Amino acid sequence: MSDAATLTDQLDKLRAARASGLRRARFADREVEYRSDRELVAAIADLESRLAALSGRRPSTIRFSTSKGL
Repeated sequence: MSDAATLTDQLDKLRAARASGLRRARFADREVEYRSDRELVAAIADLESRLAALSGRRPSTIRFSTSKGL
C-alpha cells in the first residue's frame, strides 16, 4: 500500500492531466494512458477514496442505485 504523499502526488497529476484535456499521466518511471475521460475520473475517485481511508475519514456521501427490475 502506498503512503499518503505518493497517493497525493498521483492524484494531483491525474487532476492536472484531466484539466489539460490529456488522457496520459506519468508517474515516476511509468506512463499510463486512459482510454476515456470516464476511466480517468474513476482513477481519480479511487485515489480519493484510498486517501480518505488512510486518513481515517468516512465518506460524506453515499449513493444508492435502485431499480424495479422491469
